[in-house]
Amino acid sequence: MEPVTISITAAAKALGLGRTSIYVLIKEGRLETVKFGRRHLIKTASIRRLIDSQE
Repeated sequence: MEPVTISITAAAKALGLGRTSIYVLIKEGRLETVKFGRRHLIKTASIRRLIDSQE
C-alpha cells in the first residue's frame, strides 16, 4: 500500500528540491498539507498533480 502522506523532508528528497522550496510550494498552494499535532505532512496526491502539471 502506498502512503497517503509523506514528511516535508521525504517530499524534498523525492522531488530533488530543498526544504525551503517545498515550503514555497506549500505557501503558493501547489502542495496540500495536513497537520497531525505539530507535524505537517504533504499529501502524495498533490505531489502527483504538481508533477503532472509540469509535463
